[in-house]
Amino acid sequence: MTRVNLQYYAQLREQAGASAEQVSTAAVTLRDLYDELRTRHGFTLPVDALKVAVNTQFSDWNRTLADGDTVVFIPPVAGG
Repeated sequence: MTRVNLQYYAQLREQAGASAEQVSTAAVTLRDLYDELRTRHGFTLPVDALKVAVNTQFSDWNRTLADGDTVVFIPPVAGG
């Protein structure tokens, strides 16, 4: 199991009920992790609507997770 720190914003924060959490996951890639979290939290946004960053750098969805990574899923920003 890999332990990662997650940060949520906007719609994802509302659906998760928290702005951050630490999870242990069997996911190998960022895409796997998001799929796992969609099941856990009921996230409704598809992967292709999001950007993802790991340790403050934008990343590819196929990046392999490492223990201690900080992952941020970034939903589309609505203007106002």
